[in-house]
Amino acid sequence: MITLEQGQEINAKFGKNDKDTGTSEVQIAIFTERIIQITAHLKLHPKDYSSRMGLLKMIGKRRRLLNYLTKVDIERYRTVIKELGIRK
Repeated sequence: MITLEQGQEINAKFGKNDKDTGTSEVQIAIFTERIIQITAHLKLHPKDYSSRMGLLKMIGKRRRLLNYLTKVDIERYRTVIKELGIRK
């Protein structure tokens, strides 16, 4: 789970202001952080299938947001990909 401090850091880095949680960049960054945390959890608990399904759903939602961002503004997409270290 993302702590309040981590959420505020993500909002400050990717959002327009501190309370901005709706833009695609912020949502993608939050999903990326959660995906990293759940992946680490699954390395310790490989038989946790419900968490694995949640992880796959998050990955799909992040992928759809990235596709949307590609259609809307390719430069914003490229900066988000570069800053988060996500590859397609």
